[in-house]
Amino acid sequence: MNKFSGVKSQSHTQSVDFSSNRVVKLFGTRLPIIQAGMVWVSGGKLAAAASNAGALGIIGAGSMNLDLLKHHILKAKALTKNPLAVNLPLLYHGIEEQIALCLDLGIKVFFTSAGSPKKYTGMLKGNNCIVVHVTSTPDLAKKCEDAGVDAVVAEGFEAGGHNGRDEITTMVLIPEVVDAVKIPVIAAGGIGDGRQICAAFALGASGVQMGSRFAATVESSAHPNFRQAIIQSTPGSTMLCMKKGVPVRLLKNKFYDEVSSLEQRGGTVEELHTLLGKGRAKAGMLDGDLENGELEIGQVSGMIRDIPTCEELVTRLVVEYAQAVSNLPR
Repeated sequence: MNKFSGVKSQSHTQSVDFSSNRVVKLFGTRLPIIQAGMVWVSGGKLAAAASNAGALGIIGAGSMNLDLLKHHILKAKALTKNPLAVNLPLLYHGIEEQIALCLDLGIKVFFTSAGSPKKYTGMLKGNNCIVVHVTSTPDLAKKCEDAGVDAVVAEGFEAGGHNGRDEITTMVLIPEVVDAVKIPVIAAGGIGDGRQICAAFALGASGVQMGSRFAATVESSAHPNFRQAIIQSTPGSTMLCMKKGVPVRLLKNKFYDEVSSLEQRGGTVEELHTLLGKGRAKAGMLDGDLENGELEIGQVSGMIRDIPTCEELVTRLVVEYAQAVSNLPR
């Protein structure tokens, strides 16, 4: 357990003023912290709790049909009056219908990923929306800027879920992206406490996006089995795999062993898709099958040791950040 764990409230927070921060100004939040949109984990309850705590809460639409997405947007709106966003992985079918529904329900902030930033940015901007695209390379970040997005999430190799093929780590990626674009850069991948937020800002990021840390909160829709697996994990418990198809970082279990074995034998994309089948992620993350389910999580899970509320987590992150800044060499 690190020396910042268990911190609740200190005078450090009084000296932290993010009012001039570019990400705070863009989203209208109190803090430059974004709760990542994750499949099966980030529904309306988590998004609203994160927003109420001062962060930007995101509903992960990738695992939702239209009825379920509507349910979670309305649920979040009933629980908070603060800014909310929806994450839309562009690789899924029915994306146009999801966007139309979000617009009808008053969503004004969209995080897009896993596809071309050009495809929907113009239309969303035409509807007075804020658009942020997730990128894993500086070249793609520049294309996002050219496409008109308002900010980019630069996600390093350490991140959970779907990941970049180039394996660029966050420490390397963030300054490269900051140098490549003029729009705000939101750092993601391997960020789980205030020290890492401080490091991301030192590298030039204007905000941070955190997935794994919010997955292990009280308001997360992750199954209790999955949350317990997260806090019991070690630094070597995850691995990026399935790079022949869509790369994904997984918590090691029986399913991961099967994937790894198939990849070592030179399995084809078709064989990997057959092994993956349908419903693996739901089985693992939502239903709690720790053996046969797909457990998407980041490397930072090896540092996570508790399951706080979003309010407790965000308060702790700000205190940790302030302590980290005060501890920097003079």
